[in-house]
Parts: sequence; C-alpha cells; structure tokens
Amino acid sequence: MENLDFHCQLILEEYRESLPALKRMKEVVTRALHEALERNGLIVTAVEARVKTEESLAGKLALKGAKYATLSDITDILGARIITFYTDDVDRIAAMAEQLFDIDWDNSVDKRRLHQLDSFGYNSLHYICRLPKTLCSDPQFPQLNDIRFELQLRTTLQHAWAAINHDTGYKSGVEIPREYMRRMNRLAGMLEMADDEFSRIRTEITDYRRRVQQLVQNGKLDDVLLDGDTFRSYMMAKPLDRLNKRIAAINQAEIQEAPFIRYLRVLLALDCKTLGDVQRLFRKYEDDAYLLARHQLGNTDLDIVSSAIGLQNICIVCILSNGGGKIGLVRLFDALNGHNPQNEALAELTFEQASNLPFMKISLAENNRAPERG
Repeated sequence: MENLDFHCQLILEEYRESLPALKRMKEVVTRALHEALERNGLIVTAVEARVKTEESLAGKLALKGAKYATLSDITDILGARIITFYTDDVDRIAAMAEQLFDIDWDNSVDKRRLHQLDSFGYNSLHYICRLPKTLCSDPQFPQLNDIRFELQLRTTLQHAWAAINHDTGYKSGVEIPREYMRRMNRLAGMLEMADDEFSRIRTEITDYRRRVQQLVQNGKLDDVLLDGDTFRSYMMAKPLDRLNKRIAAINQAEIQEAPFIRYLRVLLALDCKTLGDVQRLFRKYEDDAYLLARHQLGNTDLDIVSSAIGLQNICIVCILSNGGGKIGLVRLFDALNGHNPQNEALAELTFEQASNLPFMKISLAENNRAPERG
C-alpha cells in the first residue's frame, strides 16, 4: 500500500470511512435477495455477498487507480452473487432484481451475449445496482442509497468455469499458451452445452408432468405409464379415500397421513404397468381389503390408522388371492419395511387374519384344483 500514489491513498481512506456503511449495505442486500427469492418461489444454489477487503482494493488501485476519481466510481466495492441451477433461472432472477433495485444500465453488462458464434468462455450477467429508498432508508447511513454495488447472476457450471478460469489465467498473471487456451475453450463449450441441456431436460420433465396430470384428470389412465411421477400424481387425487374412511370408521379412528411412494415397487411387482392397471387393481380388491381390515382392527382399540392401510391391504389381498401365500407376504413386508426377521411374524399373523375370509377360501380352493387341471 506504501507504493500507491497520493490519489489512491485518498480513495483508500475514503474506503475506511465508508466501511461501516458498506457492511450495513451488505446485510440489507443479502436479506433483500433472500426474501425476494423466497417470495418468488425461486430455489438457487447460493446467495453470496462480500465487501472488498482493503488489500484487494489496494491491488485494484495499483493496477488502474487512475480510472477512479473517488471511491463511488468503483462499482464492485460491494459485490453480491446469486448462483442458480439452470440457465433460464438467471433471467427469472434478473427480472426479480430489476424490480428490487435501481439498475445502472449504462454500466451493467450481460457477458453471455458478448461471445462470437464460434467462441466460448465466461458467462455471467452483471448488474450495477443502487438500493432504492423504498427498499431501505437508514438515517444512520444516508449514503446507502447512493453507493453502487455489483450483482452477478450465473449458473453453477458458469460459476465453476469462472473459478477455474480465474485460478488458471487471470490470477496467475501469466499469459497462458494457446494450446492450453484452446483446451480451456473446448471445456467452456462443453459446460455451455451441459447448462443448456439441463435446462431443456427440466422443461421437458415439467411438460411431461403437465401432460400426465391432464391425462389423469381426463381419466385416460391406460395411456399413463406407471412411474414415480405418475403414481404421485394419481395418489394426489386420493383414489383410496373412500376405502380408508370405511376402515377408519371400524374403530372411529383418525387417519394419519403416510407416504405412498414405497408401494410403487410393490405395484410394479404385481404387474401394474399403467395407472389404468393400478385403478383396476384397486377396484378389484377394495371390498376384500375392507373385510381384512375388519378382522385386523375389530378386536382392537386403535384410534389412529395410516392413510396407507387401504393400499397395503389391497396388496395383501392381491398376493393371497393369486396364491402368493406367506412367502409372498414376507416379500411384501420386506419391500415396505426393509429386510427384518419380524416380517415373517407379521406375515404369519396377516395370513391367519385373512384365512377365514371369502377371497382366501376361493383362492385355496382354486389352488387345490390346479394340479387336476394339469
């Protein structure tokens, strides 16, 4: 710092005097960004902010101090950064920032648009901003509304590229040989393609989910393959609500919500390929599932039942009706609860509870006749 000229020393002194205001400004900007992201339902990788250190500022002044008349000419004394998952979120957050802050458009730059058609490299949107009085007015620090700060918006991959490029290029202070630059540019192109592809995949998944929801709403369940997304969409319509309420009424019990997704692999194992198959399975075994619940709960004082009880009993009835027996039940409970020695005891109890029900007697009779048909 001793090597700085008198003009730069004055700027450093101005910096020291402004430091309390800058720290306060950092708090205001960070809080405003977090609140705006939450308000707009935007999920990001990180929100960062920093006040440039005196050492860093001195280094900047040593390189190009003549450019700046006063501290206010340096627009990145306070720097904030939002790192997103997807490229299209950068533009959404940019629109949010434009409503939140006063943007100095003359000094802002979208570095994503600076590349030639055959070039790749640093991509980021840089806004130079001020805090409007509607957002913050602090009598202790009236200069908060005059100081400009920089807001960078970029994706995770763009941030990784910026960090690598800074470390290998700019930070070293040594010109990089062309061969290495060529390889770096190839990587930059790959990262840009990956960013675009991630955004495209998200858009297509969102469109797929909308199509599935529309098909479910229209009752075209045979056109919807069974997977995690479609199963969640279907179960959100509570197709087993009536069955669960009938079961709860046995003991006037309360229904406690429970996740259904663990039943997906069970339904797939039961040869359900579409939501239409699932609906037919539910309708076929719904009444027997209720009868099984009466045997399970009738002699108990349970006053809370799981919202998954109807689905579990449908799976039990399906397995037993198709000759799966105790082994089939053990597999079911292993799939739902993980491998556990207690699953065998649970399967034994469930088999006993079902043994006198009509569907079980029919199943046993059919199984006993099966060899004669062979």
